Amino acid sequence: QVHLQASGGCSVQAGGSLILSCSVTGDFFSTFGYAWFLQPPWKEREGVAALNSGGEVTYAESVKGRFTISRDNIANTLYLEMNNLKPEDTAMYYCAARWDNGLMTLADSEYNYWGQGTEVTVSS
Repeated sequence: QVHLQASGGCSVQAGGSLILSCSVTGDFFSTFGYAWFLQPPWKEREGVAALNSGGEVTYAESVKGRFTISRDNIANTLYLEMNNLKPEDTAMYYCAARWDNGLMTLADSEYNYWGQGTEVTVSS
């Protein structure tokens, strides 16, 4: 059984920074691939950052250069560092995990386990 718990969401002003965390319980943390997704109000969920068990990463164009995904295999925690936040980053953020085959993907259908979401609001 794998359980993900996202946290760290809050309200910030445009241009600010925030770090989201996702605590993962269960075995095989280091062998999973992970991703962060966001879902703005009344819009579809979209992937913004993913990494595989080898540490390779990929980002959506909208967040490249501003967001950084990372993992701590000792603390069993996934992170999303967000800088230069924009009002359009306002969304519910979800962390997700998948059995890793080396593929980096931002497709939500590829992920097997999901956290409950943490809300980020960016005001102008």
